[in-house]
Amino acid sequence: MSSSALTAIDLGGRGAIVGLSLLIAAVLLRDRRDTAARLGAAVLVATAASAISGAPGFPRPWPYWALILLALSSSGAVLFWLWARATFDDDFVLRPWHGAVLVGVVGVQLFDVWPTRGALRGDLDQTMSVIYLGLAVLAAAQTLTTWRADLVAGRRRLRVMVLLGAVAWSIAGSFHKFWPDLIASSSAWSVANGFVLWALLGLIAWSRFQAASTEQAPVLLPVAAGIPSGASTKPLEGEDRPPAVDAELLRRLKRLMTVERAYRREGLTIGLLAAELGVQEYRLRQLINEGLGHRNFNAFLNHYRLEDASAALADPAQKQVPVLTIAMDAGFQSIGPFNRAFKAATDLTPTEFRRLALAKHASEAGKPDDRPGIGQQDLRNRPAEF
Repeated sequence: MSSSALTAIDLGGRGAIVGLSLLIAAVLLRDRRDTAARLGAAVLVATAASAISGAPGFPRPWPYWALILLALSSSGAVLFWLWARATFDDDFVLRPWHGAVLVGVVGVQLFDVWPTRGALRGDLDQTMSVIYLGLAVLAAAQTLTTWRADLVAGRRRLRVMVLLGAVAWSIAGSFHKFWPDLIASSSAWSVANGFVLWALLGLIAWSRFQAASTEQAPVLLPVAAGIPSGASTKPLEGEDRPPAVDAELLRRLKRLMTVERAYRREGLTIGLLAAELGVQEYRLRQLINEGLGHRNFNAFLNHYRLEDASAALADPAQKQVPVLTIAMDAGFQSIGPFNRAFKAATDLTPTEFRRLALAKHASEAGKPDDRPGIGQQDLRNRPAEF
């Protein structure tokens, strides 16, 4: 195939990538309160900018007006890492240092190609490739470390898309940067790269929107005061359960957690819990997600553990029991995770919660009881005797 034909195909493919990226970004921005959706839209805008700036015939060296596109394009790796964090970790919160990383990476990339640097332009290409590859690896690590505990079927499919698609694409791009001589034709490489990216966008769009149609809540949920993370989608009492939920199995699960207190067992996993209930693991995931509203297995366990610990902390009979002992008895392995989970759920530390709960109990116990005691007559409404 001639070079001009490859160039035409390349430009057409890049146009499709830009259009699809901006379309998906516009759909994601309908839910502006969702951190993962906003980050996903930003990643797609960066992808569109990269497709434009990498097109055949785009001016090199970079003119000043094109630095905006370069800034958007170079932000994609950081935004993709943050999107993976927000999508696959329900407890993720954007911090100021995340913005500092973004500004730093974009700043280095702009410095590398700044027009006034003359012959020094582009001398940081390999350094930037290492940075981009490292961010892709961090995104993959986030995808893997929280995979086992994920209860949302659509989000588990999305993890596959991230691992098999985006990370492979990033590695291939770095390979092209480090060993460009091994690629026979830059035009053919550009066409193949564009086709893979277009296919990846299509798969992610299908997976993301299919997940959105089956989930009961956005990808990242706010944590309400007093409600453990992952429990904010719990259906109200009396609401109809989804048809796919087995009512008898749900009853057995609740008994296992509330009566037998399985959450206290050390090393409890979703596999062990499924084996005890005698069901396939995927059915238990569906049951906890759709029947109880939890999106993460650890959050599901912590919901019961925090209820147990809260009751113990508010019990005057246990006021001398150390907080660490209460946390360990409830199923936590150390005090650090317990303190963080308790603070996230109640906006109070365990010590503050205990102090307030015991003070409230003491004030209620100290109120005079004007009701008649056993064997006493109620004289409040009795007529006076003379």
